[in-house]
Amino acid sequence: MKQKGKFSTKGQLIVPAEIRRRHGIEPGTPVLFEDVKEGILIRPLGVSAIDRAYGFLRGKGLPLNLEKEPDREIE
Repeated sequence: MKQKGKFSTKGQLIVPAEIRRRHGIEPGTPVLFEDVKEGILIRPLGVSAIDRAYGFLRGKGLPLNLEKEPDREIE
């Protein structure tokens, strides 16, 4: 399947929506650009579980039991 995309004035590549949906490409999806004989090959990279979880707990602070636990000496 071939579809046209284009570059914005800032050098950002605009990928057609149908291709983004088919390959699960969402904002922030990392990609690999490879210079091949035929041109440029662009591949979405798998996102690690850590990357997917990043920000999930942002702003939540420490768990309450850690925040409110009084200082105590270790025996």
